[in-house]
Amino acid sequence: MEKLKIGAGACGFHCIKVKDFSVRAGSTMLLEHINLHIHCGRLTVIIGRNGAGKSTLIKAMLGEIHHEGTIEFRDIKQNAIRRLQIGYVPQYLNIDKNTPASVYDMFAAYISKIPVCLYQSKRVYKQVKERLSLFAAQDLIDKQVGDLSGGELQRVLLSIACTPVPNLLLLDEPVSGIDRNGIELFYKNIEMLKRNYDLAMILVSHDLEFVEKYADYVILLDKTIIREGTPDKVLSSREFKEVFGSSKTAWVG
Repeated sequence: MEKLKIGAGACGFHCIKVKDFSVRAGSTMLLEHINLHIHCGRLTVIIGRNGAGKSTLIKAMLGEIHHEGTIEFRDIKQNAIRRLQIGYVPQYLNIDKNTPASVYDMFAAYISKIPVCLYQSKRVYKQVKERLSLFAAQDLIDKQVGDLSGGELQRVLLSIACTPVPNLLLLDEPVSGIDRNGIELFYKNIEMLKRNYDLAMILVSHDLEFVEKYADYVILLDKTIIREGTPDKVLSSREFKEVFGSSKTAWVG
């Protein structure tokens, strides 16, 4: 993807629209009539109580579960519908602590058709290190994946999800269980992406402190969208208080 200089909240040259997304499990409606206009160049954060459908929405957008509705990705410059490229950073990744695979092995297996067990390509090694360096993770390239801390693993996964840079980056509670330093570094990387690339980002979070500090736009979800707007608008709304109660601080964690 072309590297661009755009400000936070700018729409850039692309627009992504989620149209009438619904998800059912038998007779139970998990999501109903979700409509989103996702702007490039800004971070949209989805909040909601447990069971509100946050992760279900992410899985539906990834095409992992059956859903009704469509996603439209429009190239505004060319006024044309394009194929949407999605990057994804999950909340958890089950990794055997005893796995001998290195960060290079995991990354190279994703970007190269050559089996990593055969030999280490100097060209691929250089490419992997360059991509990791975008997220201050280049020093992890030879480290075993099972030895990574939570913050280190998330930076590696973010590097992989952004190779190549997608049109839409989905992050499902990516800093869950990460220490404060790891969280700060992760969100510095998110700010870097906002400044330098024309992509949209959707992040699921339960951390109100993060929402207030980093979000450009907030979606309050309870199986459908019950409030959306700027962080201050949503967090001070009647709908927010009805979902989480009058004490905002009780929700953090």
